[in-house]
Amino acid sequence: MEIKPHPNHHLYLHILRKMSPEQRLAKAFELSEMTKKLFLQGLRIRFLNKDEMEIKQIYLERIAKCYNRNY
Repeated sequence: MEIKPHPNHHLYLHILRKMSPEQRLAKAFELSEMTKKLFLQGLRIRFLNKDEMEIKQIYLERIAKCYNRNY
């Protein structure tokens, strides 16, 4: 059951298939960097009373929880 329609999903997949492996890797790094910046900005908004060093510490602690330590 589709909750929300995705009219451009097939176009998105077509564009990804046309990209070279290097381009896909570059795009993955770009999206990862953008996500980390958005996460950090969200922490700044959530913790208005904390200084930049405290926010950076919270950021690093929460990012560390995301890593897979099976390897």
